[in-house]
Amino acid sequence: MTIVLDSTMRETLMKAEAQRILAEGKRRNLHLRLLGAIAFQVHCPKYSFLSAKLSRVLSDLDFAAYSKERRATELMMREFGYADQPMITALFGDRRLIFDNRSNGMHVDIFFDKLEMNHTIPFTDRLDLDEMTIPLVDMLLEKMQIVQINEKDIIDTIMLLREHGVNGDSPEAVDVQYLARLLSNDWGFYHTVTTNLQKIQDTLSKYAELSAEDRNDIIEKIQKVLKAVEDHPKTLSWKLRAKVGTKNKWYRDVEEVNR
Repeated sequence: MTIVLDSTMRETLMKAEAQRILAEGKRRNLHLRLLGAIAFQVHCPKYSFLSAKLSRVLSDLDFAAYSKERRATELMMREFGYADQPMITALFGDRRLIFDNRSNGMHVDIFFDKLEMNHTIPFTDRLDLDEMTIPLVDMLLEKMQIVQINEKDIIDTIMLLREHGVNGDSPEAVDVQYLARLLSNDWGFYHTVTTNLQKIQDTLSKYAELSAEDRNDIIEKIQKVLKAVEDHPKTLSWKLRAKVGTKNKWYRDVEEVNR
């Protein structure tokens, strides 16, 4: 008999499984760090209620890891009852693995060294910056790099910006200077990120669950991020690519995989 879990119970089980994987990874000195929806839940406890109010549905567990630890990571996942998807392993195994666990119905997606979607977010030397998740700024970039951004990604971004500051050196603040440096060398990435930030600002009024204080706070932070990005000096390659603009494709098409 198949047991159907409601969203609250599934979210609880997914968080518990994430904690189990992180704890064992830490014990084995593996640099596994959460990204995706659960990472936003973990890092935004004060405003995670927005996820439920805005009907954000959680599906899979996503992790970043280092490729040099791939074999040890695979071994741990198999010991936990997970099996990799052979086709994904054959096609993308050097940079991505997807695991399924029939006993608990969980799906785990692991990205090695970088997240390659519409744009690339590097993880090199960055997985020590937080004990549980990728850094906050990389979480923001994870959502802002999506060219066809959808509502669930907008909701995650709203939670992140409402919960955290966007300046300073605290690990609980978004490192906007890192973001500005990264985008200063890549006009396409810059264009996608700034377009999405403006889109979020323009759509805040449609969410009745957000108070005026919530909206004003998020808008102020978006403006701080945009100013930091615009003020940062751009490379010659950025300037040359900016002249071409959107006449040429500025992003990578995402390869669809069965999760």
